[in-house]
Amino acid sequence: MRAGILSTPEHEPQWERQLLERVAFAALNEQRARRRWGIFFKLAALGYFVAVLVLVVDWGAPEPLADGRHTAVIHLHGTIEAQGEASAQNITDALQQAFDDKGTAGVILRVNSPGGSPVQAGIVHDEIRRLRTKHPQIPLYAVVEDVCASGGYYVAVAADKIFVDKASIVGSIGVLMDAFGFTGAMEKLGIERRLLTAGENKGFLDPFSPQDARQKEHAQVMLREIHRQFIEVVRRGRGQRLKETPEMFSGLMWTGSQSIRLGLADGYGTVGSVARDVIKADRLVDFTIKENLAERFARRLRTGGPGGLADSLVSGLPLFH
Repeated sequence: MRAGILSTPEHEPQWERQLLERVAFAALNEQRARRRWGIFFKLAALGYFVAVLVLVVDWGAPEPLADGRHTAVIHLHGTIEAQGEASAQNITDALQQAFDDKGTAGVILRVNSPGGSPVQAGIVHDEIRRLRTKHPQIPLYAVVEDVCASGGYYVAVAADKIFVDKASIVGSIGVLMDAFGFTGAMEKLGIERRLLTAGENKGFLDPFSPQDARQKEHAQVMLREIHRQFIEVVRRGRGQRLKETPEMFSGLMWTGSQSIRLGLADGYGTVGSVARDVIKADRLVDFTIKENLAERFARRLRTGGPGGLADSLVSGLPLFH
């Protein structure tokens, strides 16, 4: 009987041992890699969460670094509306901070707005006049960039002077109320409007009902009244500088160079040149109140989310546009 050969570790083939070692090391390396990537993704998620938290949470707007003599700058950008970045609340709060700062030598309102709410524009206009009376030693100048029309101009005429670029768009002194009428489309689609009101004019200018002649005339009376207020504000703000023409208050717009000739503006200038050459304080400090990420997101939901378009179609409010 042939004696069998005992299988011991030292008698195992070399290649099998090497293969087992490779498999074991590969599994170990894969496990380590998974652990490293897991740590990386956890840290990345934590960093993302912290960044969002910093942007979203209102930590309170930091006070502008305003040590020393400077020119305060406030941006009036976009549509002037109650829920927007250029709301009366934001602009007036910024104006108050700028005028109350001891180092403010002058204030520049940087305007780039097509207009908006007559009420919001009126609040800002009146606050500028109040602050100028309270702080007579601090001038306020409006510097127009691309557009200063309608409500934007309503605000600007409260300034001591208005500076423009030769290609700026200035004017549009008028009021509008716009909406859509859907009665023809509803008739074609077989849609019946069922509007119940208590008060014969409660469905005032309802876009889904035929236009009522009396309601239309009432709307025209309101628009003429608001237009008259606008004209009075322009005349009071511009005074003898204004060279009135029959078309000045018709809603037309002019270039910056034309607006200077008409007395709607005073001269050419930028934020930098007015601070340097007019106020004589070329150091700029921005007092603009900016929305945080949560506020911008909420505003977009209001204007662009479900109902946003419908609200804009049927609101029918007077606008400086």
